[in-house]
Amino acid sequence: MESWWSWGRLKAALRAELAHLTTFNASERRWQMPFAAALASGLPLLVGAYFDHLDYGLISSLGGIVFLYTPETPLHHRMVSLMACAFGMAACYAFGMMSHFVPLLMPLILTVIAILVTMVCRFYGIGPPGSLFFVMAAAIGAYSPLTVAEVPLRVGLLTMGCLLACLVALLYSAWTLRLWAPQPVTPLPPATFDFVVFDAVVIGACVGISLLVAQMLELQRAYWVPVSCLAVIQGVSLRAVWNKQLHRILGTGVGLLLSLGLLSLPLDPWRVSLLMMALAFVIETLVVRHYGLAVVFITPLTIFLAEATTLGQSMPGVIIEARLFDTVLGSVIGLIGGAGLHSPGFRERLGGLLRRLIPARLLS
Repeated sequence: MESWWSWGRLKAALRAELAHLTTFNASERRWQMPFAAALASGLPLLVGAYFDHLDYGLISSLGGIVFLYTPETPLHHRMVSLMACAFGMAACYAFGMMSHFVPLLMPLILTVIAILVTMVCRFYGIGPPGSLFFVMAAAIGAYSPLTVAEVPLRVGLLTMGCLLACLVALLYSAWTLRLWAPQPVTPLPPATFDFVVFDAVVIGACVGISLLVAQMLELQRAYWVPVSCLAVIQGVSLRAVWNKQLHRILGTGVGLLLSLGLLSLPLDPWRVSLLMMALAFVIETLVVRHYGLAVVFITPLTIFLAEATTLGQSMPGVIIEARLFDTVLGSVIGLIGGAGLHSPGFRERLGGLLRRLIPARLLS
């Protein structure tokens, strides 16, 4: 009887997990937004391909991702918000590149960046993707091979990509606001210590720990470990964290097979640029409906974003294996951090210590 009951519970749990994995969310996102996002990140690639400097285009394309922070508010509010995000993106990328020259301090610097950016995003009510792409820019900058003299050039290229994204957002807004009314700017709820400070410190610490573990394992380009950790740990509940971890690992596994097929194609700068634009359009169409399915296409996009200039110089299998290990490692650390973040006992013990160290009046 006990065996039958346990088997029944196991089947029920598996059916529940399958339901979570296969559920598609309803979305009102129209095709204009994914199309504009693809333009914001893809136009720099086309310019780079035209001038035979795809490496420059990739840096500016990273800045173009800031378009995703465009809110659906009136024009004056959305443009001010987006330009503030553009400044933050450039600053995170610059500090990330500076940490490249002091590898021992890289986990600490990324921890501080993740804490501060998460605090700012939560204090000012910046919605999804939150601090994710700011930390991704810092992590990619930290693992970019460069010299000190190249830092201003690269920061300038990323800033130009951010400015282009702002221009695309302006044109996109001018068009869509003629068709649909904007959402009102609602007053932000009072900032609480737990939501703004405690959560940010735990999230930032887990991001730093994930990078430290990656360094201890001597992973060559471990920027994807903290990014995966941050993507998973930001779930609003422990169930959301668990779902995101499963979606990210399973989606990455399927996405790596897709990446292997794409990497085997005869690719030149023009084909890479158009392919990345197509992937960006598909991702922004799917991500609000099914995260795991979107990750299938996020995986090859991020591989091209970071590795496009070195394609053909290394075996695709090496890139695929490294990305899978990085994703699993970061997702597991993010799941552990998420479990602590949503544990009342952990919050009570660590929260009391933080309140003694950080005055709550900083939020007022």
